[in-house]
Amino acid sequence: MTIDTLIDALIVREGDYVDHPADRGGATRWGITVAVARANGYQGSIRDLPRAAAAAIYRAAYWRAPGFDRIATRAPRLAAELFDTGVNMGTGVAAGFLQRALNALNRGASDYPDLAVDQTIGPRTLAALDAFLARRGAPGEGVLVKAVDALQGERYLALAERRPANEAFVYGWLAERIA
Repeated sequence: MTIDTLIDALIVREGDYVDHPADRGGATRWGITVAVARANGYQGSIRDLPRAAAAAIYRAAYWRAPGFDRIATRAPRLAAELFDTGVNMGTGVAAGFLQRALNALNRGASDYPDLAVDQTIGPRTLAALDAFLARRGAPGEGVLVKAVDALQGERYLALAERRPANEAFVYGWLAERIA
């Protein structure tokens, strides 16, 4: 699956203009908040954000900048999951989920050293991923996707427990964001 395919599917899922009263992020178009649009140079009304501008933001800020494109060359399904998680929860959170999963799956640091959960995809995280995939093969990618999904699901429930207004979103998050 290419990043263009991932972005197109995401934009369809996120929808056009939305301004849900319980959403702390405020109004969005194509899933892009005003704050994210501004941070990426868009100055117009969020209602008028062109789809192409949203796609460019997703590609730059949620695919290349966090390094999910480098994950894709090794584990494309995992990269797709990290991209979607990053859009919904923040790219650092998604990267941290991967780091936590890799730490839990390294058999007591016998396969590769534990990672600092710094929420950054850098050389150590990529080396750990390479070592994990070399040891576990193709099925290992599926296990990592499940681990990221599990961490994501737990976070959704915790968000609703801490802020009951988030209950408006939990069903959709679980139905659409967890594989």
